[in-house]
Amino acid sequence: MPEVKQGPASPDPFSDDDATFASLFEEKSKEEDRLREGEIVTGRVVRLLKDMVIVDVGYKSEGQIPIDEFRGPGGISVNVGDRIDVLFERSEDEDGLVMLSKREADRMRVWDEISDACEKDEIIEGTVAQKVKGGLAVAIRGGVKAFLPGSQVDLKPTRDLDQYLGKTYKFRVIKFNKKRGNIVLSRRVILEKEREELKSKTLEQLREGTVVEGIVKNITDYGAFVDLGGIDGLLHITDMSYGRVNHPSQLFNIGDRVKVVVLKYNDRTERVSLGMKQLNEDPWITAHEQFPKNKKVGGKVVMISDFGVFVELAEGIEGLIHVSEISWTKKVKNPAKLFAIGQEVECLVLDIDTEARRISLGIKQLEPDPWSLFSADFRPGDKIKGKVRSITDYGVFVEITEGVDGLVHKSDLSWTQKINHPSEFVKKGAIVEAVILNVNYNEKKVSLGIKQLSDDPWERIPRDYPPGRVLEVKVSKVTDFGAFVEIEEGIEGLIHVSEMSDQHVKDPRDIVKDGDVVKAEVITVDPSDRKIGLSMKTLTGKEQEKDLQEFRRVQAEKLSQRPASTIGELIKQKMGAAVKELPEREREAKTTAEREIEEKERRSSSNDGQNLDGNETDRESDEDEDDTDRPAEDAAPDKAGE
Repeated sequence: MPEVKQGPASPDPFSDDDATFASLFEEKSKEEDRLREGEIVTGRVVRLLKDMVIVDVGYKSEGQIPIDEFRGPGGISVNVGDRIDVLFERSEDEDGLVMLSKREADRMRVWDEISDACEKDEIIEGTVAQKVKGGLAVAIRGGVKAFLPGSQVDLKPTRDLDQYLGKTYKFRVIKFNKKRGNIVLSRRVILEKEREELKSKTLEQLREGTVVEGIVKNITDYGAFVDLGGIDGLLHITDMSYGRVNHPSQLFNIGDRVKVVVLKYNDRTERVSLGMKQLNEDPWITAHEQFPKNKKVGGKVVMISDFGVFVELAEGIEGLIHVSEISWTKKVKNPAKLFAIGQEVECLVLDIDTEARRISLGIKQLEPDPWSLFSADFRPGDKIKGKVRSITDYGVFVEITEGVDGLVHKSDLSWTQKINHPSEFVKKGAIVEAVILNVNYNEKKVSLGIKQLSDDPWERIPRDYPPGRVLEVKVSKVTDFGAFVEIEEGIEGLIHVSEMSDQHVKDPRDIVKDGDVVKAEVITVDPSDRKIGLSMKTLTGKEQEKDLQEFRRVQAEKLSQRPASTIGELIKQKMGAAVKELPEREREAKTTAEREIEEKERRSSSNDGQNLDGNETDRESDEDEDDTDRPAEDAAPDKAGE
């Protein structure tokens, strides 16, 4: 620290002492010799000018200092007669005045004080002036600027340095270089020391169950860290309140002073668990008395989820309204469309479990159950009329009464029509009639049917279209495996490709086209599968047989009109009419008999051709005699009998 030289005290030039001028001059000269430029000396303010302060430092000339060096927050801080330390900058200027500086003297003194503080590890105060690269600039004694690194601002590095601007703190000098004008400060070392002192005191008193006070120093999603004095404790979100806390910031702000209880302390790891709700009585102890089953209660919606709504009934007590308990009639998929956070609601206590801390609530129970009304008025078999509320891939929902819908499955829409999608049969909003098929009271489901309003045509189909019946049908659709034909409205049959012709059919479209009218014979009827099989080729075979029978009939008529030349022909003529009247089976037998007679006659004629002509003539005369003696009608039966 530079030596501060004092000006002469006895030979004051402004005193009225009787000392001789010579002695004064001599002493003054000696004093002036002791003053050197760059040293700090003590002087006395003799005059205050507008811009300057005149100071006598014991030199032959007075010195002047700009008045701005004395200007402070409260104005000019110097008066005539004040003794001040100044820097002797230059002996005389061109005006003969001594150049002095109070500011430089203060700066040099501060640097000396800072140097001493650094050597002695002393604490100095300073005000954070501004942010600089890597930290903060701090104004310490005499306005000297020092550097405070960001890592030395607090116990933990912080990104928000703006919060420290303009504030005054205590620092410790950790690096000092007067020559380069470099001063580095630290606030962290002071805080660490203070923290260790507080920590030792806190640990002496810290016990589980002890109620302590602390300051909230940090807030996270899962809780708040509380400074208990040199040691931090965690106040978990679940231990803040008996009620719902979505985030700790709902209850606390950084810097809040809170009272907590020590729940757990591990002296080895120095971890402390804190609780706040434990300071109050658990409300669930008396919850069963406040909220008994079937009691109507009111509360505030505090949370909405996909499965229900949480309602705060009292501080620390919540109940759940499950989505299934919101409405009797509507299937609620998104409760957020019906409720809002903070909304006041009324509900009924359905169940309470104090051990599990659960209360089940219901809203729909405040209104009558539409199913009880429905059950009293409707039974299976009743006819209803209602509006189509919705259409799905598997059926149609029809409103029976307010709050009660029934399902018409697509298989119950029509007896005969093949329905790919219910919208093909009915439209949304249409009024339809239906029959109640079944009621499931447990699951609250009603099955309806529309086709049951009329009789099932398949009960008469086997009687109306037995196998063997020939029908005239219209082709409705041709596929690769056959043709679908319309037998009557809503009833279709299939002519398989194998039943179209005796010949191999590669493509049914070569035989029939959509819209063609064809004849076909019913060959199979399956009421269980609701299928009718038809054939075109069997019908073709029967037509050929019919043509053959017709041909035979015509041939028989021609034969009957020609004179008989043999006994066989005569028999044929006589028996022709009788044969027509016989049943089909007997007719076939007669036909066989005729064929045998013809064969015999053919053989007989062949043998007779080899006999003599006289024999032939005798045979003919014998036949003539027989014809004369006995009528031909009698002869034919006898021959037939033979």
